Amino acid sequence: MAVPPPDPKFDLRGICAEVNCLHFSCKAQVPCLPLLFSGQGRDQQVHTWNLAEGRNEVIESISLECVGFCKCSLLKTSCCLLALPTGESAKIDVLDLHSKKRVSSVIPNSDSRWGMAMCMKLWEPESGSSPLLLVGYEDGSVVLWNVLEHKFLSRLVCHKEPVMSLDFDSEKARGASGSSEKILSVWSLDEQQNLKAYTTQEIINPGVADVVLRQDRKILATAGWDHRVRIFGWKKMKPLAVLQYHSATVHCVSFSDHANPTDRLVAAGSKDQRISLWSIY
Repeated sequence: MAVPPPDPKFDLRGICAEVNCLHFSCKAQVPCLPLLFSGQGRDQQVHTWNLAEGRNEVIESISLECVGFCKCSLLKTSCCLLALPTGESAKIDVLDLHSKKRVSSVIPNSDSRWGMAMCMKLWEPESGSSPLLLVGYEDGSVVLWNVLEHKFLSRLVCHKEPVMSLDFDSEKARGASGSSEKILSVWSLDEQQNLKAYTTQEIINPGVADVVLRQDRKILATAGWDHRVRIFGWKKMKPLAVLQYHSATVHCVSFSDHANPTDRLVAAGSKDQRISLWSIY
């Protein structure tokens, strides 16, 4: 018989707003405690916070030109790059967070009918060449860009509806994306940087708001419009568990990166103004 899914280990309430994004920070030096950040604001600002020595203050802010579905993407390399949506629906700017200067913009050709940028992922190849940017668009396609060369590399139509979320495994050169459909699309990137369809995984109910790979690249979690979090084995996309607790759409999921594997958690944020934390190690 199948083992029943666990109950949440913790339930965080009193947020008084929908939870749209989550991020763990567990690698701080002792005596700093692991932190979980949650986001609800729609003030068209990206804030940098100073949390040292118990402080809680905004030290820098970047103004956005729009409020939409597309989340920013941060890449920490020799510098910190932030990809963010702009007032032009399909255009994305990439900023150096230290200098606050724009280092790149990626803009589809005028004859491209891809629609709005809906989600994105900045990442760096192991070769150390220019950072690359994956973008999911309103027309159901995923597009790969060379950031510093402002260059279009490849495109794959993997959904019939707008791409709501995606994540990418740079070691396996494989990614996954979700939409309002009842499927997860898994795709790969070959050595010529061409995106190719790999497989699909059907789910029971439509709507995938978030797709996140755990840091060890062994499992993948999705946030569902049907109030559920689904866990899959990343190697073969085998369904492992369905976590059911929330009473409204789950907007986001995040894995902790705690040094002790047995202390690692997955957090889910929902429209019901709650955050659930699960131990699924």
